[in-house]
Amino acid sequence: MYRTVKATSGRQIFQPLHTLRAAEKELLPGYHPFEWQPALKSVSTSCHVGIIDGLSGWVASVDDSPADTVTRRFRYDVALVSALKDLEEDIMEGLRERGLEDSACTSGFSVMIKESCDGMGDVSEKHGGGPAIPEKAVRFSFTIMSVSIQAEGEDEAITIFREPKPNSEMSCKPLCLMFVDESDHETLTGVLGPVVAERNAMKHSRLILSVGGLSRSFRFHFRGTGYDEKMVREMEGLEASGSTYVCTLCDSTRAEASQNMTLHSVTRSHDENLERYELWRTNPHSESAEELRDRVKGVSAKPFMETQPTLDALHCDIGNATEFYKIFQDEIGEVYHKTNPSREQRRSWRAALDKQLRKKMKLKPVMRMNGNYARKLMTREAVEAVCELVRSEERQEALRELMGLYIQMKPVWRSTCPAKECPDQLCRYSFNSQRFAELLSTVFKYRYDGKITNYLHKTLAHVPEIVERDGSIGAWASEGNESGNKLFRRFRKMNARQSKTFELEDVL
Repeated sequence: MYRTVKATSGRQIFQPLHTLRAAEKELLPGYHPFEWQPALKSVSTSCHVGIIDGLSGWVASVDDSPADTVTRRFRYDVALVSALKDLEEDIMEGLRERGLEDSACTSGFSVMIKESCDGMGDVSEKHGGGPAIPEKAVRFSFTIMSVSIQAEGEDEAITIFREPKPNSEMSCKPLCLMFVDESDHETLTGVLGPVVAERNAMKHSRLILSVGGLSRSFRFHFRGTGYDEKMVREMEGLEASGSTYVCTLCDSTRAEASQNMTLHSVTRSHDENLERYELWRTNPHSESAEELRDRVKGVSAKPFMETQPTLDALHCDIGNATEFYKIFQDEIGEVYHKTNPSREQRRSWRAALDKQLRKKMKLKPVMRMNGNYARKLMTREAVEAVCELVRSEERQEALRELMGLYIQMKPVWRSTCPAKECPDQLCRYSFNSQRFAELLSTVFKYRYDGKITNYLHKTLAHVPEIVERDGSIGAWASEGNESGNKLFRRFRKMNARQSKTFELEDVL
């Protein structure tokens, strides 16, 4: 959106919204007329709705922060219309390329939407008045992943548009901004409640919108895949990520997952979670808390929003890099033949590792593992640097093999289309993950005896199945939303007019 404004207006575009509003009204949701058939349940039929207060319709809260400063959003259907109109040329181009006659193609369009939601810590103003509100924010956004059409008499749907950069902030449209702590379940669900209601209403209706001069009908399919594990667990009513139920895709416990590392299949789904919550709530078999928890496999809150059981590629990278960092530390300290090393010892190994990585890889120590650090750490060079500090030859070999396997496996969940981009690695994935698991349970047994980290379990057990089902893991990851967070911070610091009522609007 920002790029288009710059291109059409020729002016510097980091400007407050009112100047943009005047220059480029049609870029903001609420400009184009459209219609739903049947009309959406409990959503107004008006099309010209711009930014709304995310709490409209909720009774004013008694809390210390005035409710009207907490959240701003677009109405979901209005935002989707605006995003589709942005793609109007691409859609028409796609139809022309496929030689699909214009008048024949007015119905049967299918739009695939990726939804992402992520919390951001510390977005505090360094100055500026306004009411005191929690200095954390949550952003909810969506990306149009593809538009396809079911031509009459054809069995297969034909894809006429596919988002070339599904992980760029350019394709990731903000829908709702909230000054809410993502751990505050009540407020989060309160604010996202209307979004969920609109989304559910749209599933059962068709959008009639003029594209390329003709009225066409679109159906939307929503897939909530841009969530990190914390958010998935919150949305789906699962226990927090330290739970013995290690996985958001299958029912395995941590102990089972560390015994049997690769043979699991995806079983959890939103509907099943809802059923399990009902069991948890009603306890029809009058079981004890322990038995009941085992029956519902850790579902102990009401699933609030449907997410697609998948694995978030970005956080998968980060989680696994954290784990490798710890393995490196343990190998430097030769934990495999020590019992319970002291804190001091661990600290000294960590210092040695950081020093080595800084010297050889130019990697500065980080407080919390981030994507860039993870990418640099998971390389052959990093392993070679660590091996210089490991005394035993065979441990060095094991580390090299472990990293070699990981580097083979990684493109499969990172690439946008693994079948095209890395078919060989995709074919070898199960074999590689078996060997990887074997190494962990023999050479590195001291770390994986009865425990395993959540993302490592998913990486080993679930990747091939998800790729087979969805065609890709990387394309559905949360990166676009994460990059958008960066923009949000920047706008909030530099361009928001210093009153809380405005600044959310300026950023949205």
